[in-house]
Amino acid sequence: MSAGRAGDDRMPWVPGNRWDLVADRQPEPPRVSVIVTHFDQPEQLARTLLALRRQDHHAGRLEIIVADDGSPTEPVVPAGVRLVRQDDRGFRAAAARNLGAAAATGDMLCFLDADTTPEPEYVRRLSRLPALLPEAVTVGRRRHADLAGLDADVPVAEAGLSRELPEPAWLSEAYARSENLLHADDRSYRYVISAVVACSRTFFAELGGFDESFSSYGGEDWEWAHRAWQAGAVFAHVPDAVAWHDGPDWAGRTGEERAREGNRQSLVLARKIPVDGSRARGLLPTTPDLVVHLPPAVTPAAQFVCVDSLLAAFPLATVVVTHAADDSPVRADPRVLVGAEGAGLDARVILRLDRALVVQDAAPLAAALARFGQGAVGRLRLLAADGIVLARADSRRARRREQRWGSAAGFDDEVVVVDGLLVLRDEPHVEAWVGGWGSSERFT
Repeated sequence: MSAGRAGDDRMPWVPGNRWDLVADRQPEPPRVSVIVTHFDQPEQLARTLLALRRQDHHAGRLEIIVADDGSPTEPVVPAGVRLVRQDDRGFRAAAARNLGAAAATGDMLCFLDADTTPEPEYVRRLSRLPALLPEAVTVGRRRHADLAGLDADVPVAEAGLSRELPEPAWLSEAYARSENLLHADDRSYRYVISAVVACSRTFFAELGGFDESFSSYGGEDWEWAHRAWQAGAVFAHVPDAVAWHDGPDWAGRTGEERAREGNRQSLVLARKIPVDGSRARGLLPTTPDLVVHLPPAVTPAAQFVCVDSLLAAFPLATVVVTHAADDSPVRADPRVLVGAEGAGLDARVILRLDRALVVQDAAPLAAALARFGQGAVGRLRLLAADGIVLARADSRRARRREQRWGSAAGFDDEVVVVDGLLVLRDEPHVEAWVGGWGSSERFT
């Protein structure tokens, strides 16, 4: 697809995560709703709202909404700024952001926290890509400064430089390493910060907003960004869309409370994000990350060896078989689903075997499936060395985007020769398999 067509009305998407194909395009100024999440921060809120009034985005196409998370005193907002509130039931930033989004009328949503004050170009720069690409999720640069006691009328770009605090190195290094998320992958949700994020209102609604079960600081933005990526989002960091956070980065603080909160967040995300590096290393994930479907016409012996070898190689996977005898050993394993039990599973990676296989070496297959972790690959055809088709695989990102646009052209199709997989004969020698003796001729 040429860059000239990317983002137009006929094909409003780019392949993979290639936002660079529209890097030089400028949309008509979009209608943007800025949602400012607030709790009992009157001075910081006043500074942020004044900075929003100074944006160089078209004033008639800018809506400002304060989403208050149950402050003890109703915040004072100037004329023209909308205020929505929810009861104080603890830290509920996710619910407050959803409340603000529900009230928004703009085509683009730009989220800010009350203590994060934007420079004048912020809204225009951060909303550019979502205005061109409905799937784009952009994250600005959050800089840090000690702004306590600063008069709200002082321009934040000027004040921030003289009061600047360190930025988190892990974040800036990740942006540099990924070329501002151009080379994003399944773990790049960690670099999307809800205090400085923007997306289209339609994409936000499709995702279902932020997960309101989060009721303490942190994690809700990573969970949301993970869902966005899995739904086919285009991630981009916009380093010149700058907003200044009043105070140090939370991760840079010390003490037992910091460790406790970090652990709490990690435990929640381990349950909600079933990808390597986030999920538990041995516990079964709540949602399967890899689902393998066996072909329908498989003998009980071949089914047993195939399923057993798959789960030995990928112990956290879910395997779906069309049928299994009542006394089949595969039925006893909770990772095996039979018939309708496995219908509709929407795993990050779905592998469909063309024939029953035995996995003798898992590494080549694991390496092939790892290609889905990057932004470009959507489908794989896996071949044996002699050219026989062994299996086909696709990613959730590719499936979701194909459903959205009615085209499979948004991701690359690749053909990969995979070693370590052998086609099973109808009656493999089960005793030799479980006993670990005999050569491959006993099974193939």
